[in-house]
Amino acid sequence: MKQHDWFRQAQYGMMAHWGLYSILQGEYRGKRVPHYGEWIQANLAIPNEEYHALAKIFNPVYFNADEWIRLARDAGMKYFVFTSKHHDGFALFHSKADPFNVVDATPFGRDVVGELAEACDKYGLKLGLYYSQELDWSHPDGGGYTNNAPCDGVSWDNSWDYPDKEKKVFDRCFEEKIKPQVKEILTGYGDLCLIWFDVPHTIRKEQSLELYHMVKEYQPECLINSRIGNGAFDYVSLGDNEIPEKLPDQPLSEEESDMNSLDGFKYSPYGLYEAAATLNDTWGFKYFDHNWKTPEEIAGTRKHLKELGINYLLNVGPDALGRIPSISSDILLEAAKL
Repeated sequence: MKQHDWFRQAQYGMMAHWGLYSILQGEYRGKRVPHYGEWIQANLAIPNEEYHALAKIFNPVYFNADEWIRLARDAGMKYFVFTSKHHDGFALFHSKADPFNVVDATPFGRDVVGELAEACDKYGLKLGLYYSQELDWSHPDGGGYTNNAPCDGVSWDNSWDYPDKEKKVFDRCFEEKIKPQVKEILTGYGDLCLIWFDVPHTIRKEQSLELYHMVKEYQPECLINSRIGNGAFDYVSLGDNEIPEKLPDQPLSEEESDMNSLDGFKYSPYGLYEAAATLNDTWGFKYFDHNWKTPEEIAGTRKHLKELGINYLLNVGPDALGRIPSISSDILLEAAKL
């Protein structure tokens, strides 16, 4: 079955945001992050020296890939998308391109992506991997420095450790880290159903296309979302928590498609759309975020999106010990009964 057909039939998937930010739980030095928990480093300008030290205590002894994927299966989900590397630059797989990863930098020392890939194969779910292809706050040349639009932090790039924008050259980050790591996740973990890229601003069109062609070279059936940037994509990722009333009426112009901004409904040439959403108000774990959607809300949104032909990708934020919060599990399992 071609991936386009599979994606249309899947309809429902689980996403998980998990990383060093989960240790902080949305709070740093007496301050609570007001929005997304996974953006805490940028929101509160945490220096890399301090933030990277979190890796030394990252030891999620309750992480069990089987439990995560079993929950997704029991909730009726058909695919699982995991943050292999978020904007902080920390890889949840064994990367030879950068030692800032879960195997080399933590006492845990286990390849999380590898274990999730095995569990997905065991329980019959397809695996997709999120990868931040531009923002990388651990790299002095991480992208985002060309964007002056409001964001969830002090800046899109790491301006607190590396304030001189004139010295930044994203090409260096792209060649040294982004491309090698994308190749690693494409070649090290079996068949992937999709790569979920995010936040394209500084990345040039040639670079977006290079990543697109790399994915198709190593995994021809792997789908690529619209947040790769510059109009090179297989399916449309809507804005965060964007639940549209209807499908778009007509294609975008070539200029609009090339811009490919984060928010707003875009036209998909293949008719493939996905709405990624949270169970509360954050993607990464925040201990004080109790604004949970009800099972009835989840079931209603799922039904609405199914009628539109839009996939529903629903996020959980595991805690630092590797546990998906029980309230998340309860909501998902109850929604599956409705």
